[in-house]
Parts: sequence; C-alpha cells; structure tokens
Amino acid sequence: MSNPILFSAPAARNRQHILEVLRAELPDQGSVLEIASGTGQHIAYFAQALPALHWQPSDPDPDARASISARVAADNLSNVSEPLSVNVLEPWPAIRIDAVITANLLHISAPEVLPALMEKAGSLLAAGCLLHIYGPFRVAGTFTSPSNAEFDASLRRRNPFWGIRDLEAVIAEAHTGGFGDPTIRDMPANNLSLTFRRR
Repeated sequence: MSNPILFSAPAARNRQHILEVLRAELPDQGSVLEIASGTGQHIAYFAQALPALHWQPSDPDPDARASISARVAADNLSNVSEPLSVNVLEPWPAIRIDAVITANLLHISAPEVLPALMEKAGSLLAAGCLLHIYGPFRVAGTFTSPSNAEFDASLRRRNPFWGIRDLEAVIAEAHTGGFGDPTIRDMPANNLSLTFRRR
C-alpha cells in the first residue's frame, strides 16, 4: 500500500514563520478551522506547538484529506479532528470556532473564492475572533518582487483565473465580511501575513 502522506516543500519552509504569528495572535484556548489544509503539514505542526488549542483541518480534495488523517495519526495528535470536506464556494459546516486560518489559497483559486471566504468566515466568527491569511499579494497594484511577477505569470499560464491578488481588494472584501483592518507583517519569500479581527 502506498503512503498517503503528501509533502509540500513551501509548507515545510514557511510553517515556523506562520506559527510565530499565530502564537502571538491566537487565543490560549479554543477551536481553529484551517481552510485548504492541503498536505496537513501546517496544521500538524501548529497542533504540536499549540496543544491547548483544538484544530479542525479541511480540504475539498480527498487525497489531501487522506494525507491529513495519516499525518495526524502518525504524529499521534489528540487535538486535531478528522478533516472536513469544505469547498469555500459551497456551504460550510455549522461548527463553533474561534479562528479561521488559511495559507496559499487565494492565488490558486477562482476570484470568487475571496468574497466567499470573507463572507463565510465572518458568519462563523464572533466579534474579536481572528481570520489569518498567508500568501503573496500585490500592493498598490504592484508586485513586491520580480519573483512574484514571474510566479503570477506561471499561475496564469496554468489557469487564467488564478493569480496573485491585490492586497487592497482583499482588505475591501474583508470589510464587507465584517472584519476590521488587518495587521500586516512581511514574511520570507515575499509573502505577507494578514491578521483580521471580526468587528
């Protein structure tokens, strides 16, 4: 039987940097929903580092969910639930959560995923709760590095609906979804950390 555990080199590189932000921003206790958990590397790493929190992974891809389940079992993590099948554009489960996190989602999804993410995260989160988004963004319509411009071009060759999103558009949709202005942190490899709070 083949090993179902998938591996992402970018997730391995950026997990510690994202964890440093989450450690500073997340509550001491509560439930965290990850949208587009992918290989499960992020949520397994965060769950080990922050064991007082309960972690809920999700992904619409059955291979990703199989990887997450196998990784959680291999790491013997008791604070991670079985992954849910969540498509951002479809109804989300009615669960109680205290934070929503996602990494490297918006640039490899259709444009309508952005408003759907903001609307549905906003509907689940109470005032003061956190939405954290990590990834590359254009700022004032400009790529933050030549490598991001090249990355955007490669994404659009693969799918014309993909591409690095404008930071200002993300913030505007967040406001519509009921979130305040984000705390923005520069991250390695020309990425940004955006931490929103529900108004």
